[in-house]
Amino acid sequence: MGKYLSLNDTYYRYMLDVSFRDTDLLRRLREETATLERAIYQIPPEQGAFFSLLIKAMRAKRALEIGVFTGYSALVVAQSLPDEGTLIACDVNTEWTGIARRYWQEAGVSHKIDLRIAPALQTLDSLIQTPVEPFDFAFIDADKINTQAYFERCLSLLHPGGLIAVDNAFMDGRVIYPAQWDEGVAAMDQFLRTVKDDKRVEVSLVPIGDGVLLASKR
Repeated sequence: MGKYLSLNDTYYRYMLDVSFRDTDLLRRLREETATLERAIYQIPPEQGAFFSLLIKAMRAKRALEIGVFTGYSALVVAQSLPDEGTLIACDVNTEWTGIARRYWQEAGVSHKIDLRIAPALQTLDSLIQTPVEPFDFAFIDADKINTQAYFERCLSLLHPGGLIAVDNAFMDGRVIYPAQWDEGVAAMDQFLRTVKDDKRVEVSLVPIGDGVLLASKR
């Protein structure tokens, strides 16, 4: 087995100190989100920076997001898209996305974000049924039971070379402890094992945040 490093708190702080370019807006959104009961739903800052790098390197113009919460990842994605870019963001919670809208407006990216308040599968099916320009990037961070269903629909909406990122691949570490599984963890484990052998994509599981599965459409 190759060399790897366990990232303790000291290494983590060092990593952010030498590589993460924070902004006042991103910091304030993280701080406001931290006061919420479900604050753990927000991606960590280094994951947002990683997505920004990917999107800019891909020169992506069209993106999908499944699961918005308070809008941190959507904000990062929208800021990384060109001015004519589009992010279709799917969620069902108007309270959390109300926070998101405030920060998107302040950041000047609201014109890039098309927020769809409806079940994500319904929104994705509508996009599939209505001819649309293919997407470059999709981020899936919603209920884990439907991860495979979200993946299938996003894959059909991407052009070859497009990238899907699936969050919480490690499920807070529970994926390796079957005795701790609930329906969501079991669904994530099954998804990971299925996509590993899916010949339609190239895959890599990146140990950032709670684990991010990257799948590039062939």
